[in-house]
Amino acid sequence: MAGTHDKAAVAGMHGKAALHRVAHRGYSAVAPENTLPAFAAGVLSGATFIEFDVRTTADGVPVVIHDRTVDRTTDGSGKVWELAFDEIAGLDAGSWFSPAFTGVRVPRLTDALALLHPHAVLADSAGAAGIVPVAAPRVEVLLEIKPPADLAQVKNIIGQVADAGLLDRTVVQSFDPAIVCLVAEAAPDVRRGFLRDAFDPAQVEVAAELGVGYCNPSVNAVLGSPETVAALADAGVAVMPWTANDLTLWPDLVRAGVAGLITDHTGELTGWARHR
Repeated sequence: MAGTHDKAAVAGMHGKAALHRVAHRGYSAVAPENTLPAFAAGVLSGATFIEFDVRTTADGVPVVIHDRTVDRTTDGSGKVWELAFDEIAGLDAGSWFSPAFTGVRVPRLTDALALLHPHAVLADSAGAAGIVPVAAPRVEVLLEIKPPADLAQVKNIIGQVADAGLLDRTVVQSFDPAIVCLVAEAAPDVRRGFLRDAFDPAQVEVAAELGVGYCNPSVNAVLGSPETVAALADAGVAVMPWTANDLTLWPDLVRAGVAGLITDHTGELTGWARHR
């Protein structure tokens, strides 16, 4: 079933509702993906969700990285689940993007949550949170668990989110329906999302079976089947397509009824959304 936040997003889909601005791996157009600078930039750019990927190291530490290996985004090599955290912690995860980010590291999940916490749980006073609530969005977390992941690893990831006080501000998603089911087993009340490339033939029924409040497919899937977006919305399931980097497609995606856009260009989306 969709949670309160999901229903609010879905309720306004057919009008000119607020559009979720989802920073894909952080504001990854201006900083190396899935790093603390990218998350900080996402917050400053007006994102309403910070999206990132989590994998577990050989010694059981959840880290924020997209690929199965560290090869593309660090100066190291090897599969994430075959490397100990200490091995990954020493890698440079920034210089591939720009020399300005040399020395940036692969963050632990706890590092990412600690950075985002002040912006996700706004205090009564602006000083405690570091931002003015009326001038900045209350940021949520869109956390993708990458396979392989077993129940113990999923429980550990969910537990760290809970320990950070962000469970009610987090949507946990995966492309793997088995992982979505593990998330439901580990934390039945946490909001869940199901990532797709193309829509399933019976997408509404699949979403209902998995108990998800979000179904996030590719941009092409949304543009090719707005009727599925509408059917999901009617069932209380919000749709946020990835990766919406072509600015010329944003109006068509909004007309298709999406609740938000997952993009590398968060700052541009914030400006566009405020004046659409």
